[in-house]
Amino acid sequence: MATQAPSRQSATRYDMQREKLAAYFDGTARKAWIDLTSDTKVSGIRATVRAGRDAMRAQLLGWLPADLRRTNLLDAGCGTGSLSVEAACRGAVVTAIDVAGGLVEIARERAPSYLGHGRIDWHVGDMLDPALGTFDHVVAMDSLIHYTAADMVDTLTGLARQCHGSILFTFAPFTPLLGAMHTVGKVFPRSNRSPAIVPVAEDDLRQRLSRLKGWQIGRSGRISSGFYKSHAMELVKL
Repeated sequence: MATQAPSRQSATRYDMQREKLAAYFDGTARKAWIDLTSDTKVSGIRATVRAGRDAMRAQLLGWLPADLRRTNLLDAGCGTGSLSVEAACRGAVVTAIDVAGGLVEIARERAPSYLGHGRIDWHVGDMLDPALGTFDHVVAMDSLIHYTAADMVDTLTGLARQCHGSILFTFAPFTPLLGAMHTVGKVFPRSNRSPAIVPVAEDDLRQRLSRLKGWQIGRSGRISSGFYKSHAMELVKL
């Protein structure tokens, strides 16, 4: 675990970004996100994003034990709940949380009534809330992609305090194209634009994570599908 807690400045940035994400996903993006995470026909570009997200979710679930019975899992940024449902069907007791109440509402509606040995407790709020308890595994799929490397590591430090097994998370890998798009977005911001995806250099992130005491980097894998480019990484408790 890191030697010090996130600074007040970084915690403030985290809170501000969390509020922006809640407003966006409960507002202009709600309908698009519901369509994207369903089997509704979408445009070619969105279809590649859907395929990429499906592949990423499969990769992350593949890094978890096949039998998740008697296992507590935090789905940090659960969205409309696909990963939570699959984990619960494998026996996990899932705490699924997202800042966007509208997406959690959809997740509740979509979740099957029977989950075998598993269970899902749905929450709207902050993934770092210590009241959520402690977990064997934490999964944060595409929920940290709006943060800088420094803020991402601060957030992972907070999640590490709640976990005694593994943390699986994704980030937007830096490429010249993503870097240019991010820069243009900062220079020409629009009030109705989604919160920017922040590209992060893998080498820089690995260096920062090497200072997370009590944890080591495990598996790593990238998914690229059209406009969807995301890199998954595993942190394992020593």
